[in-house]
Amino acid sequence: MKIIAVTACPTGVAHTYLAAESLEKSAKKRGVEIKVETQGSIGIENELTEKDIESAVAVIIAADVNISKADRFKGIPKLKLDVQKAIKHSDQIIDKIIDKFKE
Repeated sequence: MKIIAVTACPTGVAHTYLAAESLEKSAKKRGVEIKVETQGSIGIENELTEKDIESAVAVIIAADVNISKADRFKGIPKLKLDVQKAIKHSDQIIDKIIDKFKE
């Protein structure tokens, strides 16, 4: 199972990267592949490719601002939430996606 995510906060510094790290740690603990794109103060990092998007079961949008290139995710299940929820509740977020898309 592969999950993709985009994290972004208004200043694009600490919370963007804390959310990415939390989601990555939670996915790793559960043996789930995840790739997280950050949209921070220095722009897009670890940008999701078309292949990443096609192979994912869902995308997590953890953002307190509008993300760039959101139209890439048409047709893929989305879970939208604020950055603080991704930081504080990443285990539950990953579990929710696993439960919904387990084979």
